[in-house]
Amino acid sequence: MKVLVSDNLSPVGVKVLEEAGLDVDVRTGLAPAELQEIIGQYQGLVIRSSTKVTKELFAAAKNLKVVGRAGIGLDNVDIPAASAEGVVVMNAPDGNAVTTAEHAISMMLALARNIPQATASMKAGKWEKKKFMGREVTGKTLGIIGIGRIGSIAASRAQGLKMKTIAYDPHMPPDTAERNGVELVSLEELAKRSDFITVHVPKTKETANLVSNEFFRNMKSDAMFIDCARGGVCDEQALYHALNDRLIGGAALDVFANEPTSHDNCPLLGLDNFICTPHLGASTSEAQENVALIIAEQIADFLLRGTVTNAINVPSVSSEVLAQVGPYLTLGEMLGTMQMQLSQGGVKEVNVEYSGELADVNTSPVTVAFLKGLFTPILKDAVNYVNAPVVARDRGIRVVESKSDRAGDFTNTLTARVVSEEGENILVGTVFGKNEPRLVRLNSFRLEALPSGPMLLVFNKDVPGVIGALGTTLGDNGVNISRMTVGREETSNQNIILLSTDQLISKELLEKVRALKHIDAAQGLNLNGF
Repeated sequence: MKVLVSDNLSPVGVKVLEEAGLDVDVRTGLAPAELQEIIGQYQGLVIRSSTKVTKELFAAAKNLKVVGRAGIGLDNVDIPAASAEGVVVMNAPDGNAVTTAEHAISMMLALARNIPQATASMKAGKWEKKKFMGREVTGKTLGIIGIGRIGSIAASRAQGLKMKTIAYDPHMPPDTAERNGVELVSLEELAKRSDFITVHVPKTKETANLVSNEFFRNMKSDAMFIDCARGGVCDEQALYHALNDRLIGGAALDVFANEPTSHDNCPLLGLDNFICTPHLGASTSEAQENVALIIAEQIADFLLRGTVTNAINVPSVSSEVLAQVGPYLTLGEMLGTMQMQLSQGGVKEVNVEYSGELADVNTSPVTVAFLKGLFTPILKDAVNYVNAPVVARDRGIRVVESKSDRAGDFTNTLTARVVSEEGENILVGTVFGKNEPRLVRLNSFRLEALPSGPMLLVFNKDVPGVIGALGTTLGDNGVNISRMTVGREETSNQNIILLSTDQLISKELLEKVRALKHIDAAQGLNLNGF
């Protein structure tokens, strides 16, 4: 079997593939047309961030079985197209966590002591000792936005420097954070209390431009901001104004909204209180060897033995189990993704109940699929079918699986109850026919809906005219409705309306919907993976 390495990969990875008996070609820097022309020869493709694995490339890759990303991010891979073509997509989500956290701490220390500016000054022939007065980090407060795997490592390193650590993470239970010596606070409080702030969240709909003008206005005038996570979480224009107007003490970025970046598209580069690196968070020899080794071993195991590890789009189950529960894997992941978006506050407990004929089969892979779906909206590519239970454990989430031979109105049902800091939500799903997942209950509302794509969930009073007003508002704002389901609560005069739309609902449009007469609440949902 042949494997193509199309991005720079540590030689240790190539060696592992070759020693496994695979025929390896290393051809980096290929133009998209060149890659598309040759991809049909290969069963495996190893990439990092440069190669764009598009729908068109998958269509041309007639023999391709697996794509492996030596790292975490898979923004450059069309996952739905891979699934449609039956190609397994793998990554190495934990291979560079330590390196990224260490880079953030390095940037913090460089900011605190003006190291880049002093270096540039000396290389220019100057000796400006008084100009570059620094500050200690001991006893200072580090605010961490996102206290997952990388954020937790950054916290432990900061604690080793005798810093106080606080964090903002609406999806992390407070007691779990406290066990790591971290106090959970609101985003506003974090901005106001921190001397240094570091970002460790992926870019999602929820986190895009999370750090913007209001956040910087709430920071201390001498506080410093660091982002080594993902470009677009920080509003770079807002950061420019905060630095230029001396609202904050300094900033360091390793990631940018547009990469590669330059003076032409990033005015931050012209500021003397700003330092930066060209996306070096994962760029250490140890990390690159680690992710290369991990992805090479995973690809070799899959191509030679059929073993699936750290797959984004395929669960690690046997063909026999897949035949029994395959459609419910999709349903479970759908319900998980929906649950996280409905939940308010950190998730504390997950209860998954299987009823009917499902009680007699191995449903543990479905529970894992549910957990993967649950964490995907907040962790994106850092969660997969292998590590989802570990993520739940690390976050202190209790996971309970139960079975019953009674399924009520359906042959089989999957009931998912998620308890969070603010309450609980119950979703019930089933599969129609051979492979048609459906949501049949949302809390006390009964309905029949396909939970996929961009959606709008509306709670409204059961009076005439609501649906018409809602349709008109969406239509006037250029949003098309592809499906609509109405669920009624028999004990009250309230309904829910679940709409599938052709695009995500913007914050501005959501406010217009909420302002409509007889609408009690409205929420945009994103189930674009399905």
